[in-house]
Amino acid sequence: MKRRNFIKLSASASVIGLTPIELQAALKSFMPYVACPDISNRKLVLINLAGANDGLNTIIPLNQYDTYSNLRPTIKVPESGANQYITLDSTLPSNQQIGLNPALVGFKSLYDKGWLRIMQSVGYPSQNKSHFKSTDLYLTGNDGNSLLNGSDTGWIGRFMELYYADLVVETYPLAVEIGSNKTSLGFHAQEAHGLSLNITGQDPAGFYSILNGLGGAPPTNIPDSDYGKELEFINNTDSLSNTYAESISNAFNNGQNDVSYPDTDLADQLKTVARLISGDLGSKVYMVRISGFDTHNAQVQGVGDVLGRHHELLTELSGALDAFMTDIDSQNIADDVVGITFSEFGRKARENGNFGTDHGEIAPMFVFGKPVAGGVSGTNPDLTEASDSNNWQIQTVQHDYRQTFATLLQNFLGANNTIIDATFFNHTLNDSFSSLKLDDLLKAEFKLDSECFGGTLSNNNITEDVKNWLVYPNPFRDTLNISGIDDISTIAYRIYNSSGALMINNIGDIVNGKLSLNLTYLTSGVYIVEIVAGGRKEIHKVIKI
Repeated sequence: MKRRNFIKLSASASVIGLTPIELQAALKSFMPYVACPDISNRKLVLINLAGANDGLNTIIPLNQYDTYSNLRPTIKVPESGANQYITLDSTLPSNQQIGLNPALVGFKSLYDKGWLRIMQSVGYPSQNKSHFKSTDLYLTGNDGNSLLNGSDTGWIGRFMELYYADLVVETYPLAVEIGSNKTSLGFHAQEAHGLSLNITGQDPAGFYSILNGLGGAPPTNIPDSDYGKELEFINNTDSLSNTYAESISNAFNNGQNDVSYPDTDLADQLKTVARLISGDLGSKVYMVRISGFDTHNAQVQGVGDVLGRHHELLTELSGALDAFMTDIDSQNIADDVVGITFSEFGRKARENGNFGTDHGEIAPMFVFGKPVAGGVSGTNPDLTEASDSNNWQIQTVQHDYRQTFATLLQNFLGANNTIIDATFFNHTLNDSFSSLKLDDLLKAEFKLDSECFGGTLSNNNITEDVKNWLVYPNPFRDTLNISGIDDISTIAYRIYNSSGALMINNIGDIVNGKLSLNLTYLTSGVYIVEIVAGGRKEIHKVIKI
C-alpha cells in the first residue's frame, strides 16, 4: 500500500464534535424503549447482481407487451408456450401488470407468500453507465452528480461505525462478505477499518484454523518508518481477522440448515449465511454476489428462445433465494432478516442484434423477507421513452436506490435521522433520505415507530471537515501516533473511553513529525482522541485491540 493511500484511508473522516458530557450517551448503542420491540438480532442480506441485470427481461411490462416485443423481437420472453412469462398478480392495476421471467419460479412463490416487493425503475440522478464507476457510486452512497457523501468510504461502513459503535470491538465482524475475492468498498468505514470479513473460498467450519496457521508470529520489532507504519496497520488488521475468524467458525459449527439447497455458487453462499445466522453470529450485514449479468451477447441462445445465459443466472438467483427463505423460516429466524438485490445499472430497452443488450440506466430491485410488505412499488417503466435519439434508454428513475436502503436502515434497524444523513444525504435534491422513505416497504408489525429510532449520535453532532491530524494505526495495539501540521511543535490531547470517562489529559511535543503515545495499559475498546492545537480542535475515534 502506498503511503499516500494509507494516510488517505486513515485520515478521511467526518469530525464528530462531542463534548465529554455527550460522549457517554453518544457512544452507547440504542436501547429500545419499553414499548419498542427487540431489534438486536435484525440483519440485512445484500445480493449483488454484478454486471448490470436486464430488468426488462426479468420483469416484463405486460401493459406494453407489443412495444416490448418490437424493441426485442429475438430475445423477448414469449407470452405463450413452454417458456412463457409467469403472470405475477392479476389483481394489480394495468400499469403494474408484470410477467416474471419463467426462471423466477421461486420469486413467484415468495410473492404469493407476501414476502417479496418489487421496486420498479431504481437508479440515481445522472446515471453513470461504467461498471466500475456506477458500482462505486452504489457502494459509497453517491449519485452521478457529486461525491459529497465521500469517495473513499462506503455507506455500509459509515452506517455500521456510527450506529453500532459499541460493537466495533466485539469478537465478530459487523459484516460478512462472500462471493468476491475482494473486500468491498461499501464496508470501509471512516475511522475504523476491518469492520467486515471476507470468507470467500474458505471453509467456514475451519476458517479460524486456516487463518491461524498462516504466516507465523507477527514481527515484534517494527521500524520507525513509512514501511513500519504500514506493517503495524497490517499486523493489527490481521489480529482482528483471526479474532473474527474464530467467531465465524464457531457460529458455523453451531448453526444448521434445515433444507436442501440447489447445487450452485449463490446457493452455497446463502446456505452459509443462513447457517451463520442460525449459529447466532452477531454480524449485522451479509453480502453475497452472483456475477455474469453483463449480457452483451448470448443473453438468449437463439431467436425466440428464452433459454440462455440470463435465464441461467435468474434460475440460480431464484432457486437460491427460495431455499434460503425456506431455511430461515423453518428455523424461526426469518422475522429478523430482510434482504435486497441490487445491480449497478440496467440494460437498454432495445436489443443489440447479438442476442443481447447493452448498458442502460434503471433496473428493478427485489426486497425480500417475512417483514417485507409484499407487492409492487411504482409502475411499469414507460417504454416510449426509449428512442433512437436517446440511444434507446429508459431514463425516468422512480426510486433512488438510497431510498430503499434508508427505509430499511431506519424503519427496520432503527437508525435515527442523524445516522441516516451521516450514511448518505441527497445532495442533488438537498434533502434527507429520512424524509424520502418508502412507507409501504415493511409490514406494520415489523415497522418501527419514530420513538424507537435511536443511534450513537445526537442531532447536529456531525460536521463535514478536512482533518489536519493523522492518528494511526487504527486499530492499534500498544502505540498510537499523532502527526500532522509541520509548524506546530506542541499539542494538547485528551483521550476518553467509550463511556465518556476522561482517561488522559496531557500536552505533548511533536518530535520528528509525530507524537507517539504508549497506551499498552489501556484495555481493548473504542476511544475518542481530542486534539487541540493552533486554535483548532479535532476529534478522532480509534480502536484498541
